[in-house]
Amino acid sequence: MGHLDIMSSESADTRTRILKAAWTLLESGDSTVRMSDIAKTAGISRQAVYLHFPGRADLLIATVRYVDEVKDVAGRLQASRNADSGLERLEAFVEAWVHYIPEIHGVAKALLAMGDTDEAARLAWADRMAGLREGFQAAVDALDRDGMLSPALTVTEATDILWSMLSVQTWERFILDCGWSQQAYGERMKLLARKMLVAGSATGRTRLSALRLG
Repeated sequence: MGHLDIMSSESADTRTRILKAAWTLLESGDSTVRMSDIAKTAGISRQAVYLHFPGRADLLIATVRYVDEVKDVAGRLQASRNADSGLERLEAFVEAWVHYIPEIHGVAKALLAMGDTDEAARLAWADRMAGLREGFQAAVDALDRDGMLSPALTVTEATDILWSMLSVQTWERFILDCGWSQQAYGERMKLLARKMLVAGSATGRTRLSALRLG
């Protein structure tokens, strides 16, 4: 390995240490997650952090994307992307997202709590939610191409519904406040998505009570 390769490897290692430190602090419930705190947790200087990330917003955005990378979001979405129909794509995407929420809830909760007064945190979460919205719209577009989107909705309206209905805050309400199980939540969200978005959906005849809250 040449000198430049070693330097590149060390730089990548340092970047990863910074991202892991930021992730740890977010999940700990730290209400500030300052650059100095991240540097201390990573065991490096504050200047070294700025060499990799020019601003705190850049670092928080990179951290959220790093979490997705480590948790293999791309792999989780393969079933949706490889679906044969718009309906299958919709249900596979909803399935992947609703079961991903509890895995990132610590990070999400921290960024949401900080977002009202912390512009960097707000931008980081907005970046993640923009990516989620793109995924929902791709599923809705597939439904529309198949002629399966409800005629009562535009693509934008259907995307808005999914994006809002499947927010982290809604997950918190059902799971933490109402006491639903994760399985029941996931099944009901798929059912509701189909009932609300799919033209002539036969699921209207499905009784919600058939799914036990268990």
